[in-house]
Amino acid sequence: MTYRAPIKDMLFDMQALAGLQTLSEQIPAFADHGLDTAQAVLEESAKLNEEVIAPLNFEGDKNPSSFKDGQVFTTPGFKDAFRQYVDGGWQGLQHPEAYGGQGLPKTIGAACGEMVQAANVSFALCPLLTDGAIEALLTAGSEAQKSLFIPKLLSGEWTGSMNLTEPQAGSDLALVRTRAEPQGDGTYKVFGTKIYITYGEHDLTDNIVHLVLARVPGAPEGVKGISLFLVSKFLVNEDGSLGARNDVHCVSIEHKLGIKASPTAVLQFGDHGGAVGTLIGEENRGLEYMFIMMNAARFGVGLQGIAVADRAYQKAVAYAKDRVQSRPVDGSQSGPAAIIHHPDVRRMLMTQRALVEGCRAMAIDAAAAYDIAHHHDDAEARKEAQAFYEFMVPLVKGYSTEMSLEVTSLGVQVHGGMGFIEETGAAQYYRDARILTIYEGTTAIQANDLVGRKTVRDGGAFARGVAAQIEETEGALAADGSADAQAVRAQLAAARSAYVAVVDFIAAHGKAKPNAAFAGSVPYLMLAGNLMAGWQLARSLLAAQERRAAGEEVDFMSAKIATARFYAEHILPRCQALRDAVLNGADSTMALPIDAF
Repeated sequence: MTYRAPIKDMLFDMQALAGLQTLSEQIPAFADHGLDTAQAVLEESAKLNEEVIAPLNFEGDKNPSSFKDGQVFTTPGFKDAFRQYVDGGWQGLQHPEAYGGQGLPKTIGAACGEMVQAANVSFALCPLLTDGAIEALLTAGSEAQKSLFIPKLLSGEWTGSMNLTEPQAGSDLALVRTRAEPQGDGTYKVFGTKIYITYGEHDLTDNIVHLVLARVPGAPEGVKGISLFLVSKFLVNEDGSLGARNDVHCVSIEHKLGIKASPTAVLQFGDHGGAVGTLIGEENRGLEYMFIMMNAARFGVGLQGIAVADRAYQKAVAYAKDRVQSRPVDGSQSGPAAIIHHPDVRRMLMTQRALVEGCRAMAIDAAAAYDIAHHHDDAEARKEAQAFYEFMVPLVKGYSTEMSLEVTSLGVQVHGGMGFIEETGAAQYYRDARILTIYEGTTAIQANDLVGRKTVRDGGAFARGVAAQIEETEGALAADGSADAQAVRAQLAAARSAYVAVVDFIAAHGKAKPNAAFAGSVPYLMLAGNLMAGWQLARSLLAAQERRAAGEEVDFMSAKIATARFYAEHILPRCQALRDAVLNGADSTMALPIDAF
C-alpha cells in the first residue's frame, strides 16, 4: 500500500477553517494564491510525493545513509528524488520571490510540507533544515549573506543545517563551548564539535551552509554570550562560485532507532587551522536568531507528527480491510470477515483518523495566522495573529508529535503480530515517530514555553482569550440544533472549562510555586493541544453541516461530521483527567526524595 495525499481534507481545512480565499482577497501578496492555486499546487505536490518520494521510504529504512572516509552517501534513489524536488521549485514554495522563491502562503506550504513528510520523513528533513536556515538569514543576515546564499538554498543547489548541540550541551545551550575568533577582516575562525546535525554531511548537493552557535572571545557566560555564524562546507567566492574546502568535516554519523536514511552527523570545526565563518547579525544575539530557525523547524516537526501518523493510519486501514479474521460479533456475516468489521478495530482506526484530522486542522489554522502576522496591512491584525501563532507553535509541535506516538502504535496494534514484523512496514512509522517528541525541543521544553512565555508572563490573559473564542464556537453549535452538534458542544464546553481551570492554576502558581506549575506543564500542553484540535474539528463540523445540507460532497461532509463527533466523545474527555492531574498532582510528583529513586 502506498501513500495517498489527503488533498480533499487539506483543501477543506484551508477553505473552512483557515479562510484561505479571504487571505487572498485581503493580502495583496496573495492575490493570486486562493483556493484554485492551492488545489493546483497540492495536486502537483501529491504527484511527486506519491510517485517518486514515498516509494523510497521503506528502502531508506533498509538501506540507510552510510559513512566512509569522511563522506556520507545517502540511500540509493535519494539524489534523483531530491533533484526532482528542488527542480520543481518546492524548496522555495513559501519563501520570497525576490530571492527566487514563489511567495506562496504558509497555509499552502504547510499542506505541502505535510505531504513530503508523510511520503518520506527521512528525506524531508533535508529541505526542512534548509527552510530554517533561509528563515534565519532572511531575518538577521546581511545583504551580502542574503544575496549570496539564499538564492542557492532556494534553488536546491545548496542545503542548510542547524548546529546547536555539543557533547556537553544538549537542551541547555548556555553550555555551548564552540569558539569563534575574529580575524580582523570580517571573518572568524570557528573551532569546536557539534553533534546530532541533521544532514550535516551528504551527497545531495555540492555545498552545505552550516549555521553554527559559538562564542567570541570575552563573550558573557550563559546564553547571553552566544553568537550565530555562517560556515559553509566550501568557501564561497563573491560571484557565488565555490572555492576551497572549508575546515569543517564529518567524523561520523549516528546509528538510530528510526529516520535511518537521514544522516545525523558529528561535525568537527577547525581541526586544520580553523573553519572560516561570517557573523550573522550582531555578536551575542545568536540564540535570538537561532530561535527563528527553531520556531520554523518546530512547526515543521509538528507537521512531521501529523504526516507520519497519517501514513500509519492509511496503512492500518488498508490492512484492516484486507485481513480476514473471526466472525463479526453482530452476526452480520456468517463466517470470518475483514477485521475492519470488528468494533475495537473500528475504535482504533477512528482514534487514528480523528487525531490526525484534528491536528492537521490545528496546524493549517495556525499557518493562516502566520500569514496574517507577516503580510496583512493592518498592524493590529498582524499583532493579534502573531500572538496566536506563537501560542500555537508549542501545541502544534508538542501535541502533534505526542499524538503521532499513539497513532503509530495503534497502527502496529491493528496489524497484530504482523505489525511487529519489519517487512509489513508498520513498525517503521512507530520508530520514525519516536524522535519527533525529542528533537527541536522536547515535549517538556515546549511545555515550559507554554507555561513560562505563553501563560505566566501575561497572567494567563491570552490563553483565556482563546477560551473565549472557543466559547463562541459552542454558541454556534448550540444554534445548529442537530444531535451531532449538541454532542460536540457538550464535550467542547467541558474541555474548555478544564482548560480554563488549568490556565488559572498555572498563572497563579508559575512564579510563587514553580515546581507546582511545571510539574503539570506537559499535562497542560496535552490538554491545550487536545482542546485546540477538538475546537477546529467542531468548527469543521459546522462547516460540513452547512455544505452537506446544500448537497455538496455529501459522503465527505458526513465523514467530517462523524469524525468530529468521535473526537468529541472519545478524545476530548481526556481533558478532565489532565486537569485533575495538574490541579491535584503537583505534590505527589515531587514527594519522593531523590535518594529513593
